[in-house]
Amino acid sequence: MNASRPPLKPLDTALQELLGYATALAGIEQVSTFEADGRVLAQDVVSALHVPPQDNSAMDGYAVRCAELDKGVPLPVSQRIPAGASGQPLQPGSVARIFTGAPVPAGADAIVMQEDCELLLPPDAAPGTLGSVRISSTPKPGQWIRRAGEDVTRGAVVLSKGERLTPASLGLAASIGMSSLAVLRRPRVALFSTGDELVMPGDIAPEQMPPGAIYNSNRFFLRALLQRLGCVVTDFGIVPDQREATVAALREAAQQHDLILTSGGVSVGEEDHIKPSVQLLGELDIWQIAIKPGKPFAYGKIYRGEGEGAARGAQDACHFAGLPGNPVSSFITFMVLVRPFLLKLQGITQAVPVSMALPAHFDWLRADKRREFLRVRRNAAGGLDLFPNQSSGVLTSAVWGDGVVDNPAGATIAKGDMVQFISFAELMG
Repeated sequence: MNASRPPLKPLDTALQELLGYATALAGIEQVSTFEADGRVLAQDVVSALHVPPQDNSAMDGYAVRCAELDKGVPLPVSQRIPAGASGQPLQPGSVARIFTGAPVPAGADAIVMQEDCELLLPPDAAPGTLGSVRISSTPKPGQWIRRAGEDVTRGAVVLSKGERLTPASLGLAASIGMSSLAVLRRPRVALFSTGDELVMPGDIAPEQMPPGAIYNSNRFFLRALLQRLGCVVTDFGIVPDQREATVAALREAAQQHDLILTSGGVSVGEEDHIKPSVQLLGELDIWQIAIKPGKPFAYGKIYRGEGEGAARGAQDACHFAGLPGNPVSSFITFMVLVRPFLLKLQGITQAVPVSMALPAHFDWLRADKRREFLRVRRNAAGGLDLFPNQSSGVLTSAVWGDGVVDNPAGATIAKGDMVQFISFAELMG
């Protein structure tokens, strides 16, 4: 081992350190509940009313008093109560026609669904005649009645500060009358790639690509992943493999952003300028993780203001995260390291993805000294299939797969072994 190079940092250690650098961003915005999907609540949402506000019918049918029913004996219909209307107290010896969501009239203690009732009308009945009803079932008190407050009680905290809002959350907020919600501001992220070999799709046709050139795929999936996490993204494009250009891009991006995210240039080659440029403008706190793919991940800070390095002072700094250039390495390190970091910046405390144990339907006999994230796909038998090419440059594996196996360092896998599976749905949302 090179004595001047520290050992690779274990992933759990790196993640713990990384999250230690992340503190929730300051700044609260009031946004329409319609526009709040994916945002993070800045304060608890407390209900000012019961939901439902009063007992209501869960079915179209008839409101009854159970004690008055004699199976097969018709009872007159005394009133009709549609949703949105308020009925009168139920007259003794009668039933009330009622519709789903309508308030249950005082005196009624059950709803009989209309499928269990026979409406009886005289042959010459005028339009609007209520008639009488023969009930064929024997209801129990409380049947098909939704009680006031059974969903939400007045004064209850229905959504908690730090919670990331979902479509269901928005519906719940609307159900208690919230037309807008207080949320934390979005992280501002500057995104750029490094590499003289990179070409943007559309700039050069495939048949005209010069030797050594590749299309910049990382820029597309990283931008999409950032936007899924609620970030405001500024795309700085491709920065050439030059020290001066790299320093200038980092310095500019640090001024108005919370995080700079780069792809490529964080390894140890002569054309890898990210690491020394970050050290020039700030500090590099984490570099090289014991994971496969994704070893060259880096984290640090870029100081704002004048001067270089520590002379600027760390109190006013922009976070920096450098991802490897190989697409799968970039994809994996974003999901296992940058995603939880960004969630914590938004005040979300539960930022680490949840795994589940599933059987491997493959053999993996090449143990690696690093922790591995193998691209896999669930199959119809309830197990996991392995993509045959696990190279860090094969992005097809991430499209074919629906998740990864989190395989410990030094571990092999035999068919039938239980392994830890993390779905892409868990890692991307």
